[in-house]
Amino acid sequence: MVAKTDELNRTMPGREGVVWPGEVRIGIGLNSGLCCVGNMGSRQRLAYSLIGDTVNVASRLEGLTKLYGVPIVAGRALAERLDGFALLELDRVRVVGRDAPEELFALLGDEARRAEPGFEQLAQAHAAVLEAYRAREWDKAEAALAAGRDLYATFGIPGLHDLFAKRIAELRQAPPPDGWDGVYQATQK
Repeated sequence: MVAKTDELNRTMPGREGVVWPGEVRIGIGLNSGLCCVGNMGSRQRLAYSLIGDTVNVASRLEGLTKLYGVPIVAGRALAERLDGFALLELDRVRVVGRDAPEELFALLGDEARRAEPGFEQLAQAHAAVLEAYRAREWDKAEAALAAGRDLYATFGIPGLHDLFAKRIAELRQAPPPDGWDGVYQATQK
């Protein structure tokens, strides 16, 4: 889906007579767990659907793709099943409607993407950012961000860098209260 959207954005603006005011962007939220799947409803209104907490969380993850500037966000339950894929831990978030934090991962590609030069350095740099961020070590977090800046851009996620740079600057100005756990509280679905 991401590749097809990129193709659409490359080919659509070239069509004559078409006004194309920007790029089409999509976000995908992926999760794994129990849910109810099948035809639901009544004879008058029957629809194939998925319902349950797993589906609700996937929907919330999809909404967070814009915030983190990544095309695909996966929850921990799925990320644990994707050995070898190019996964990058993004953050810990309390999504709307849930009290327990969810660990988020950017799914940046398959095994080939993970094997690309620089991916492990990006993963290590972002892990250092998260560690320092959660420990309130703003100088260390900023240094780790600076060290990985080019890698965020190389892997197409400069928005993730910018998000944490902004958060760290804001937290430096207005430190979090005692007992802060480093978990981001999402306020929108």
